[in-house]
Amino acid sequence: MVQRLIPTTLAAAVALVALTACGEKPQTGAGIRSDAPPYAGTGSNFMQPGWKAGDKAAWEAQLKARQQYGQNEYSRTQAK
Repeated sequence: MVQRLIPTTLAAAVALVALTACGEKPQTGAGIRSDAPPYAGTGSNFMQPGWKAGDKAAWEAQLKARQQYGQNEYSRTQAK
């Protein structure tokens, strides 16, 4: 009887440990909310000087300038 109880208890303990490893805590942490428009701002200190949160036209102009001058390889390389 004891010889059968030890493997059963050991198997139950292993199953319990394996099942607790599968649990996931709910991720309710604060993050960037997707229901706010991107030009509404984040309240960060790392904003472009002169830009005001909520100014959609300035936001679009900044994105256009960043795309043209910062991420356009044709404008970054020198013409020969």
